[in-house]
Amino acid sequence: MRQNVSQSKVFGYGRSMKILILGGSTFVGRRTVEQLRLAGHQVTVLNRGKTAATLPEGVDRIVGDRTSTDSMRAALAGTNWDAVIDVSGFVMAAGGGLFEDLIELLDGRTGAYVFVSSIMAYAPTGLMPWTEDQPYRDDPQTTYGGFKAHAEQVILDRHARTGFPGSVARPAAIYGPDNNIHDMETAMFLRLRKGLPILVPHEGLVTTSYGHVDDLVTNLIEMSVLPQAAGEVFNITGQGCSAIEYVYQLAGIVGVTPDIVPVPTGYTTEAPLFGHLFKDRHHGILSVQKAVDFGLTVERGFTVGHIQTYEWFCQSPLINAPDVLSDPMWGAGYDFGLEATIASALRG
Repeated sequence: MRQNVSQSKVFGYGRSMKILILGGSTFVGRRTVEQLRLAGHQVTVLNRGKTAATLPEGVDRIVGDRTSTDSMRAALAGTNWDAVIDVSGFVMAAGGGLFEDLIELLDGRTGAYVFVSSIMAYAPTGLMPWTEDQPYRDDPQTTYGGFKAHAEQVILDRHARTGFPGSVARPAAIYGPDNNIHDMETAMFLRLRKGLPILVPHEGLVTTSYGHVDDLVTNLIEMSVLPQAAGEVFNITGQGCSAIEYVYQLAGIVGVTPDIVPVPTGYTTEAPLFGHLFKDRHHGILSVQKAVDFGLTVERGFTVGHIQTYEWFCQSPLINAPDVLSDPMWGAGYDFGLEATIASALRG
């Protein structure tokens, strides 16, 4: 059986590492902080200090604003790290030349830098699965996918020029406990439990890779202690399914029969009618063969991961979430009343 490439270091059997998390207040960042602390590492979080979140005991905080190079220079002055894991590198936090400035500030200060990119960095193609050598998306840096593609190239170029120990993780759709994108499993669990109609576009054929947040976090930590990861890009989250299968899988977990309403092609409204991952722009499946070849831990799988997430959901406040919910950071949310109105109109 293949041994986890870095289990002695990641899970606390080796030396304690000094690790900086860029972000760390919510979802992926928060779960990364918690895993590292459980393994006994020294963890510091750098963020703007504006998110109302209590950090785990023993975690330090540095206040810095990624939209200001001067702020980041002051925050990082005199610091050195065994590893830096960047979970906040998205266009709303740091665009334009600011990312180049950050990489320059970190070069020579860290033994490893792991950047969380996205499947959205890829130029879309119907030939699947997508591998790490496919072309980048040619979008402006002011867009989510365009920024991720730009950031990856900055990291890889810096590695080629100076040996900067940067690596890139490209996940697809991440789900799991504390997910702050509300129109994914949270909305679907609620619809199913309440017997609400589920609007499905494109005949339910849009196919997407899904990965559990804790599997992503494990891979990020493994990359931070794997010297061979420097200068490499890894797809993370390989198992996927179609939108219609997503509904049926989660319905089986909840134990109900879903009330599916097909949405005709071209039907649009100003408000969201279904999860954003059901849109055709999210049609893509990743290959994780390279990650496997490098010895990164294999994900737990779609069904097992969603069963575990549903168990968490049933014990969380989200089980009583309102019928209208939006996320101010990502702009993702749902409106069950509107969905019911549209479903009724579509059924005639």
